[in-house]
Amino acid sequence: MNKPSPAIIAQSAVRRLPRLALLLFCLAYVLPGFLGRSPWKNADIAAFGAMRALASGQTSWLSPQLLGQAGEFEALAPYWLGALAIKALPFLDPALAVRIPFGLLLALTLLCTWYAVYYLARSPQAQPVAFAFGGEASPVDYARAIADAALLALIASLGLAQLSHETTPALAQLAFTALVFYAMAASAYRSAFKALGPALGLAVGLCGLALSGAPTVATLLGVGSTLIAFGSTRSERPEKDHAHAWRWVFLTGTLTLAVAALVHALDLWRWRIEIPGLETSADRKEWRSLAKLLIWFTWPTWPLAAWTLYRWRRQLTSRHVALPLWFALVALAATVTTTASDRSLLLSLPPLAALAAFALPTLKRSVASLIDWFTLLFFTGCAFVIWVIWIAMQTGMPKQPAANVAKLAPGFEPSFSWLAFLAAVVATLAWAWLVKWRAGRQRAAIWKSMVLPAGGATLCWLLLMSLWLPLLDYARSYAPLSRQVAARVNPDACVEVHGLNSAQVAAFQYHGKLELRQAGAKAACPYLIVDADAQATLSDTVDMPEWAYLATLRRPTDKNENVALYKRVSVDTVTPASASARRGP
Repeated sequence: MNKPSPAIIAQSAVRRLPRLALLLFCLAYVLPGFLGRSPWKNADIAAFGAMRALASGQTSWLSPQLLGQAGEFEALAPYWLGALAIKALPFLDPALAVRIPFGLLLALTLLCTWYAVYYLARSPQAQPVAFAFGGEASPVDYARAIADAALLALIASLGLAQLSHETTPALAQLAFTALVFYAMAASAYRSAFKALGPALGLAVGLCGLALSGAPTVATLLGVGSTLIAFGSTRSERPEKDHAHAWRWVFLTGTLTLAVAALVHALDLWRWRIEIPGLETSADRKEWRSLAKLLIWFTWPTWPLAAWTLYRWRRQLTSRHVALPLWFALVALAATVTTTASDRSLLLSLPPLAALAAFALPTLKRSVASLIDWFTLLFFTGCAFVIWVIWIAMQTGMPKQPAANVAKLAPGFEPSFSWLAFLAAVVATLAWAWLVKWRAGRQRAAIWKSMVLPAGGATLCWLLLMSLWLPLLDYARSYAPLSRQVAARVNPDACVEVHGLNSAQVAAFQYHGKLELRQAGAKAACPYLIVDADAQATLSDTVDMPEWAYLATLRRPTDKNENVALYKRVSVDTVTPASASARRGP
C-alpha cells in the first residue's frame, strides 16, 4: 500500500515555465566559458594537449599521452571526442573545435536531468495528495513543473560553473552519469526493447562513463540501478506489468556485466581509494576541507535535498527518491575516496538537483521567501563586485580595486570589448527584471523559488566570462609564460624538457609553438626547459657541462611556478639533428 504523499499542490501551482525563458537560461549558462577563452591550467590545457596529440597521430588512441607521460590520461572517450572534433573541423582553432562536443555534453546533461526528473515525478508515489473535491495538480503538469525546478536547481549549483565548461573527462563523466540517470528514470514508462531511447541511453551512458575514467562509478551505478529495477518488480506497478520490469532488470544487469568486461579487457581498472584518517591534524584538516567543499560546491541543492529525505522519508524506497539518492551516494563516496574530490563531487549535482526539486512542494512560504532574499542579496552583491572591479581595471577608479588587480596580475593590460560590455549590460538588466518579476504579484508556481538562484548563478557566470575574461585568461592560462619562453628560443629549433607536467607541455606546444622532446643523457636540441621543482634531479638526467643557464622565467600570477631555460654550449658549432624539424602540432 502506498504511503501518503507529503506534497499538497493545486493545479494553479504547476503552471508551465515559458519554454523560451528556459531555453535562454540554458544558452546564457552554456555558451559563456566555451567561447573566446584560452585553455586554462591545469586539467583543461593538459586534456587539450592530449586531444591535439591524438588528432596529429603522435600517440595511441588506446593510450593517450604527451611526451611519454600517460599517468594523467587514464580516460579514453573524452580525448577521442576532442580529437575527432579537431580532425572534423580543421578550419577552426583547435581550442575552439574541442569545445563544441563538450558544449554539447553540457547541454546533454541539462536535457537528461530535465527528462529524468520528469519521469520520476510521473511515478504514482511522487504525485501530490488528491483533493476531496478535485483541483489537485494533474500528473503531467506536476511532473513538468518539478522537472523545470530541477533544471533550475542544477544551473544554480555553484560547483557546476567552471568544471562544466572545461574540456576534461570530468564533464564527460557528468554527461554520461546524467544519461544513465535519465535512462533508469524513464525505464518505468519505456519498454527496454521496444523504445530505443532509454535502452540506448543506458548502454551509451554506462560505457561512456567507464571509458571516461570512472569505471568503478559506472559499475556501482549499474549494480544499484539493477537492484532498484528489481525492487520495482516487487511493488505495485499500475503503469506497466511485471514482465516489463523484469526485462529492465535483465538489460541493466547484462549491460553492467558487459561494461565491467570491457573495462577489464582495456585494463582501465585503477585502485585509487584513499580514505582520510582521523589520527593526525592533517587528516582532520582534510575532512574539514571536504566538508567545506560539500557545503559550497552543492549549494543550494544540498539543504533542499536533505529536506526531501526528511519529508519523503516514508517513500525512501520509492523510485523517485531511491534512484537519485543512490546516484548521489555513489558520487559522494567517490568524493571521499579519491584525490580529485571536486571533480568526483560534480557527478552528484544532477541527482541532488532532482532531490531538491521534490522538496519544493513541501516548503512553507516563509522558507521560500528566505531563499529568495538570500539569493537576491548574495548574487546582487557578487554582480556589484564584478562590475566595480571591471570599472577599476578600465579607469583606475576606485583606486584600491585597481591596485589589487595590478598586484595580483602584474603585467596585465586591460582591454575593452563592446561585445562583452553589451552582453554584460543585457545580463544585468535581465537580472533586474527577474528580481522585479519575482517581487511582484504572480500566481504561485513550484519552480518560483529556483528562479532567482538559477538567474543569479547565470548572471555572475556570464559577467565573469565577459567582463573579466581577459583577466582570467591572463591569470589562469600558461600563455604569458609560454610566450616568454618562445621569445628566447629560435623558432626553428626543438626544445628538450625536464620535469614538466602534462599541462606545461601542452601549453608550450600550443601557445609557444614549440617542438618538445624529453631530455636525455645525449642532447639533441639546442634548448632545455626545466621546471624549478625538478632542478635537483636535472644532473641525473642530462650532461650539465653541455648546457649554459640563460634565465628563470615566471608565470606572472604565480610566484611558485618557474621554469629555467638553458642553451647548449656547442649550439653555435654543432648543428642539432632536429634543427630542421617541424614545429609543434
